[in-house]
Amino acid sequence: MKAGLHLSISTPTVILVEEPAAQSVRAEDESGGFGILPGHTEFLTALPASVVSWRDRDGGLRFCALRAGLMTVSGGNRVSIACREGILGDDLAALESEVAKLRAAELDAERRARVEHMRLHASAVRQIIRYLRPGQAGALDHPPRISEAGDGARS
Repeated sequence: MKAGLHLSISTPTVILVEEPAAQSVRAEDESGGFGILPGHTEFLTALPASVVSWRDRDGGLRFCALRAGLMTVSGGNRVSIACREGILGDDLAALESEVAKLRAAELDAERRARVEHMRLHASAVRQIIRYLRPGQAGALDHPPRISEAGDGARS
């Protein structure tokens, strides 16, 4: 029997999977799905919210839904996945449903971040225009006046 893969999946707080003799691992990154077999070359990739599957030493198929993570393959036989959150399960359909929710939440967070970025950008442009517009208080050609009392107060 050929040597297996040592698979570990962990979050910042817990080790979810420690499989010393997986036969294969299947995952997906932004370029699509891929498989890892013993003897695989050194490899590093970012995983989006997705389901990772593997065959254990007895040939059983196991699943783990991941929030975004990082996968490394080293030494041809060690697969390590570090993720923010992972859910183990036997029901692939339920895990894929959970991943769909995670992806929707990530898309919503990205959308909110883009909106906030655009809002801040527009505010900065308005401030620059206000600063550069001649003839208005606070513009380059119209600095604020110091009060006549000489107390340093600006008018």
